[in-house]
Amino acid sequence: MANTSDETPKTPITEPIPAAPSASAPPAVTQKKLRPTRISGTWVAVLIAIVVLIFLLVFILQNGGNTTIHFLWGQFSLPLGVALLFAAIGGALLVAVVGAARILQLRRQAKKLTGRPSTSSPARRES
Repeated sequence: MANTSDETPKTPITEPIPAAPSASAPPAVTQKKLRPTRISGTWVAVLIAIVVLIFLLVFILQNGGNTTIHFLWGQFSLPLGVALLFAAIGGALLVAVVGAARILQLRRQAKKLTGRPSTSSPARRES
């Protein structure tokens, strides 16, 4: 019977044994980072709009008390939440009208400078 203390201690192998490259192994595939598409951006915008509408609905339901609105020569009664919603919509429309007027003004200037009709989006032009 052999004495275990007489044998030299064996150390475990910690380094992996390199595998020989085989011809059947596929080459390493590099991962390409996918760029976001317009549709994915649209989905994000739709989800954000849904969340905003839910908050707006909760706001209107919590502010249901009637209030008297005086506008110009008229006077009428509306729930407070609805009145504030109309005010926000009016403000958004005012900003949209001013923004659209400025965009049209800039397009006219660009058309005069370049002598060619402007496109709806300069990013769509391809050389």
